Amino acid sequence: MTIAPRLVVGAAVLDSLTQPRSLLCARRSAPESLAGLWEFPGGKVEPGEEPEAALHRELREELGISVELGPEVLSGADHGWVLNEKATMRVWLAEVSEGAPQALEDHDELRWVPLEEGALHALPWIPADFPIVDAVLRRANGS
Repeated sequence: MTIAPRLVVGAAVLDSLTQPRSLLCARRSAPESLAGLWEFPGGKVEPGEEPEAALHRELREELGISVELGPEVLSGADHGWVLNEKATMRVWLAEVSEGAPQALEDHDELRWVPLEEGALHALPWIPADFPIVDAVLRRANGS
């Protein structure tokens, strides 16, 4: 029997959905194996929860913000982006609609980074997030 991978949701929080110039990046504080690496904020979808609802819940818990969701950043696979053998992630573009992002849970630093390959690739991302960073760059830059 094959166990389905755990679904995780993430947000590529932009300064603007219509004219994006920067991306909110979050640095993990735990677990130890991921501490100090950067990621898209978000988290696990609970049983019976819709992915978009989970993302809104996670962003309130982790960053203290409400967001307007934009389009999903598609991976080309039905299940989303493969993180590891146990988890896949779906990612949406988003813009803060209420609140100011704060590192409340799971992160020790938040940083607005210009939507430029050099600036984003300079951060030590969780390795599975690099293809998503590239897809967000393409999507945000209209290609």
